[in-house]
Amino acid sequence: MAIIQVGADAPDFDLPSSELDNGKPGKKIKLSDYRGKQAVVLAFYPLDFSPTCTGEMQCFRDDLSSLEGANAAVLGVSVDSSWTHAAFKRELGLTFPLLADFHPKGSMAEKYGLYLAEKGFTGRATVIVDKSGKVAWVKEQGLGEARDNKAIIAALAALK
Repeated sequence: MAIIQVGADAPDFDLPSSELDNGKPGKKIKLSDYRGKQAVVLAFYPLDFSPTCTGEMQCFRDDLSSLEGANAAVLGVSVDSSWTHAAFKRELGLTFPLLADFHPKGSMAEKYGLYLAEKGFTGRATVIVDKSGKVAWVKEQGLGEARDNKAIIAALAALK
């Protein structure tokens, strides 16, 4: 499947996350909850605790005020479980949710053309969804290649 294209309707999802629900990770998050309110930066990444992914999530943490200043929410997405995400989030001091595309494995990423079935995990890519629910920007990275948050912030600024 080809990667989702700019201008397409962003597929909705309802995924468990690193956020707590009754004291346990797994609070459900829907893309449609953000519609009409703010843009969403979907940061797809392969695996929690891997070297490149760890560095990237730390960069999102460090740049979060700039991203939120552009009226955007950041959501990390990988095939790890909500429990693993909660541990990863705690370890890195992250304040944004990590979505568990865990079961069926990669089904959300597949809708965006980003699930790498032969590897069993999600590719590294950023998809910006605008307030109306349309894909506004897409950038795919190589597996060992970190994304550029400055480019993401510039893409968000162009939405205004």
